[in-house]
Order: sequence, then C-alpha cells, then structure tokens
Amino acid sequence: MKEKESDIANRIAHVQNTLAAISGKWKLPILMSMYSGKSRFRDIQRNIPAITTRVLSKELKDLEASKLIIRIVKDSYPVSIEYKLTTYSYTLTPVVDEMIKWGKQHSKGGL
Repeated sequence: MKEKESDIANRIAHVQNTLAAISGKWKLPILMSMYSGKSRFRDIQRNIPAITTRVLSKELKDLEASKLIIRIVKDSYPVSIEYKLTTYSYTLTPVVDEMIKWGKQHSKGGL
C-alpha cells in the first residue's frame, strides 16, 4: 500500500526536524562524549580530535538551544562551567545506537 503524499511530507518534515537538531560534523560526537561522562568544556574538547574552541562553543550553544544540554555556571573561584545532558537528550540514544550499527555495516560494504 502506497503512502499518501501528505504522510510522506509529514515524515520528511520530521526527519528534517531531527537533522536540524543533530546534524553537522560535531553535534553527535559532542553528545557521545557527554554520554561517556565528559561535562567540562576542555574535557569534551580533548575527547574530540580536531574540534576547535570556537566550533565547540558554537555547537554547545546550538545543543543548548535544542534543549539537548544545559549549561551550569558554578559560582566558585575561578568560575566553573559544566554542561549536562538533559533527560530529553537521552531519547536520542536509540537513534545513535542504530547509527553506530548502520555505520559498522556500511564500513564493511553494506549488508
């Protein structure tokens, strides 16, 4: 049975919405670094080869705007900033897991 054009358009819109939140070279590696327990800017940066300070800063702001992470400023001396994954960000775990499985298969030449 063929899908209606409106159903396909809806599905495409949902995929595009997802990609807008997590697309790019760095967003998923940042989230994966944070899933592994990294929460401070420098720790995340050290965990991701080749990411610049400027790019990491921009991507963290984008992830915060997408409500996938929160920025926590600790009022200490010196001021400390940490990033925390939101509960919402964990809804991406199955998506990331499937991407990892697909990537492994793809690197082996497909099915």
